Amino acid sequence: MVLNDRQRLDWLRLIRSESVGPRTFRSLMNRYGGAAAALEALPDLARQAGRTIRICPQAEAEREIAALDRLGGRLLALGEGAYPPALQAIDTAPPLIAVLGRVDVLLRPCVAIVGSRNASAAGLKFTARLARDLGEAGFVVVSGLARGIDTAAHDASLGTGTVAVLAGGLDEVYPPQNLPLLQRLVAEGAAISEMPLGLAPRGRDFPRRNRLVSGLSLGTVVVEAARKSGSLITARFANEQGRLVFAVPGSPLDPRAEGGNHLIREGATLCAEAAHVVEALAPLVGDVAALMPPATTMREGAGETPTQPLWDELDLPGIEPAPMARWPEPSPVTEGSVDAADDAGSIRRRVLALLGGAAVSLDDLVRASGCSAREVSRTVLDLELEGAIRRHPGGGLSRVEG
Repeated sequence: MVLNDRQRLDWLRLIRSESVGPRTFRSLMNRYGGAAAALEALPDLARQAGRTIRICPQAEAEREIAALDRLGGRLLALGEGAYPPALQAIDTAPPLIAVLGRVDVLLRPCVAIVGSRNASAAGLKFTARLARDLGEAGFVVVSGLARGIDTAAHDASLGTGTVAVLAGGLDEVYPPQNLPLLQRLVAEGAAISEMPLGLAPRGRDFPRRNRLVSGLSLGTVVVEAARKSGSLITARFANEQGRLVFAVPGSPLDPRAEGGNHLIREGATLCAEAAHVVEALAPLVGDVAALMPPATTMREGAGETPTQPLWDELDLPGIEPAPMARWPEPSPVTEGSVDAADDAGSIRRRVLALLGGAAVSLDDLVRASGCSAREVSRTVLDLELEGAIRRHPGGGLSRVEG
């Protein structure tokens, strides 16, 4: 299957419409036979469900496609030959993904490497060795472009191929310090996102990204992770998707090893070198049927406990509820000089002091803090990821007490 330009535009409009996630999209396509007919029916369906939803305008979708083209990217549709086969096998596969870089790497066997942002020196060294060895064995390394373990995994596999999965749009790199890494990465690898261009990542977007990290991959390796780490969300998604889960053991005295040690107790495969991963995944290479659930490597429920739906799906007959995940992840460690860290800590304390139980807008917060909009936006995202603040409908922000 290959979509023509009109069909691709309609697909984009449908998935960008309010309350349409992957499962709603699939149900509408099955019911109406195409995105154009689904778009026509959507307003009436929403009214029947007691909802009023925003339909993505054609001009907005056209601007997104044009902007992606200027960036050097392209949209791949579910079912097209270039769409990653492993990702296509999951039940929440995005109908469209934006790709920057080499599309062909998405068709090669992939392994995800994830772990702590606040990684130890030993963890970073092991990650680099693991990523290099897996690349030399013919695997593409997939990760989320975060600080720490993700960065080490991408950097060590630049020459053999690596895929970065972004939580926001392809033009919204987080953390911004990794923009140079992304620019080098796309020479032999690729960056992908299901989110619109211009969308800065929010707290809830990181678990959505994590399901793509695991979905692209035959297996997921957790190097270092605390018990409440977002890496355990990725491990849980991998388990639910029928993929193999590996964990690197660590000292029981190191909090960064608690998550990996827990996964091993729950049935994940111990990983002490790349050969452990290569041997376990060898039977799955080239066998798309083997990627389908319900095969699991860990006990049901292993990994991080879900608390929030990933999407606000339109309530239509035959649509299963959206998968659940905990939105907050541990706050990234501030990089830079000691002075920069002190400044960041000062901004953090100022933002927290200004927030209470009542929601305030980001603009009001910027004005009250006396800091730049960029500094406050970064601090707000960090605090949202660690669960210290809450984002309300309409964009208001409040502090989470207790």
